[in-house]
Amino acid sequence: MENVNIRENLETVENNIREACKRSGRDRNEVTLIAVSKTKPNELIMEAYNAGIRDFGENKVQELTRKMEELPEDIRWHMIGHLQRNKVKYIAGKVRLIHSVDSFELASEISRQCEKKGLWQDILIEINIGDEESKFGVSYDKVTELVDRIIGLPNISVKGLMCVAPNVDNSEENRKLFKKMIKKAVDINSIKMYDVNRDRSQSDRLLSILSFGMTNDYEVAVEEGATMVRVGTGIFGERDYLTGRI
Repeated sequence: MENVNIRENLETVENNIREACKRSGRDRNEVTLIAVSKTKPNELIMEAYNAGIRDFGENKVQELTRKMEELPEDIRWHMIGHLQRNKVKYIAGKVRLIHSVDSFELASEISRQCEKKGLWQDILIEINIGDEESKFGVSYDKVTELVDRIIGLPNISVKGLMCVAPNVDNSEENRKLFKKMIKKAVDINSIKMYDVNRDRSQSDRLLSILSFGMTNDYEVAVEEGATMVRVGTGIFGERDYLTGRI
């Protein structure tokens, strides 16, 4: 077991989020903290759970489904990693949010699996905001076109946008990219007159979720308008790559 003080780390992260909200004139309730628990054992996840965290993010389907079976039912699971179409059937309609939809084909498979099971799935469109070859995500100038296509699919709702910003030493370097994320959401919400979340309440109609900001830049992300930040190392410590599969 790793020697990590989860509760103390969470207090630090929470304080940082609260202060970032104050600096930007935001309500703390506008930001959801997702504890990125990938590669972490159940014992550490339960420490975060007992400290009050209910939103957890995983990036591999096999690990996610196993943890869903073993851990408390009231955990809100988020699929934040690249999702292969042949793995969709294992999580479609079962997770709170799929953050990493970056193609019409993937969205279609999510829709098909949910329609078959009579379930509904909320998704985010992942943008390759830094235009990095090593990252997944739709290109910035193709986002609106992709949303246009996905809204015609049944049993699926586009709830917002997500990105994985470049890993930089100075978090300020990503501020301009976060501003671009906000601009894209505002542009889609203001130009498009369609209901991107069909069959939902009027107050739930626009792209409202913005998932960006991780351990190295979540404070800047909150200042720029993120509604979800995904923090792993800042809560659980460094990943142990030597242990292999948990």
